[in-house]
Amino acid sequence: MPESTTRLPDLVRAARGEPVDRTPVWFMRQAGRSLPEYRAARGGTAMLEACRTPELVAEITVQPVRRYGVDAAVLYSDIVVPLHAAGVDVDIVPGTGPVVASPVRTAADVAALPGPDDLDLAFLVDAVRLTRAELGATPLLGFAGAPFTLASYLVEGGPSRDHARTKSLMLAEPDLFATLLSKVADLTSAFLRTQVEHGAAAVQLFDSWAGALARPDYERHVAPHSARVLAEVAEVPGADGRPVPRIHFGVGTQDLLVSMARAGGDVAGVDFHLTLADAVDRLAAAGLARPVQGNLDPALLLAPWDVVAARATDVLRDGLRAPGHVFNLGHGVLPATDPDQLARLTDLVHAFDRDAERERLGR
Repeated sequence: MPESTTRLPDLVRAARGEPVDRTPVWFMRQAGRSLPEYRAARGGTAMLEACRTPELVAEITVQPVRRYGVDAAVLYSDIVVPLHAAGVDVDIVPGTGPVVASPVRTAADVAALPGPDDLDLAFLVDAVRLTRAELGATPLLGFAGAPFTLASYLVEGGPSRDHARTKSLMLAEPDLFATLLSKVADLTSAFLRTQVEHGAAAVQLFDSWAGALARPDYERHVAPHSARVLAEVAEVPGADGRPVPRIHFGVGTQDLLVSMARAGGDVAGVDFHLTLADAVDRLAAAGLARPVQGNLDPALLLAPWDVVAARATDVLRDGLRAPGHVFNLGHGVLPATDPDQLARLTDLVHAFDRDAERERLGR
């Protein structure tokens, strides 16, 4: 018999637009360089090796839950891990980011890309299992990079400021580009589905580079592939027999907010370039009212606490306008962030009196 929704974690309920006891909160990149325990645990281990070591993944994933008491852990991983797990020669170079040894730029290159049958995800299964055992009642968020972002790394060969090669391929050879994104979507879908099958209570599809695109190009060339990934994840039932909530997030995507919502997902992730109130209004005007996630500017965490508290309270109030709200930053935690700021911010979010504030605002 499916588990009662009243027993589900606040994060899952908020992501479904259901009543919550308090606004749930987690932070993108909450497990990472801002934590001294992360630096100690990882030591000199290379990033991709760390992401493929189940015991280390579990330890790093759980660290911010122990320290902050956040309402979800996000699986410690990197967006290029599925490519690496399928056999693509990619490395994460310190100070540079993901670097692909042989960029994908021709029909032959695309044809030679591995498929989901080439994925070796035994490490992922073990990592999710070990992490779930450590987390207890705290939900685990699955994580993967969206097809366009992964394709951009493949085409560019590494990080890019203008994504010129990627855009050129997309516009000059749209059929080939569609084949590339379809193959990448196969890997992303398998990677996310595996996380859900073994215990992830929600997932986030993260499109780092979609903000580089004009809306018509995104809608024509990119959205269908992200939509397929999100739809295929919804086919895997969660612990209560229902599809797990799917968060769809991109960076610099304020002009793509509605387009990304149409592409799928239960929660619209909102980055810091747009106020949460504006995001909620845009979605509602498009007939796409849904829960939102976000969106405090991560740079504000370097400011004095009174500044952080005031802006965070504004975000919490704006979140009341939506069917549901998961508090988060509008991008990842910056490495220079003081962990004590995140601890205070978590406490502030948890102390926010949603009912009293609704009454005060007449909502």
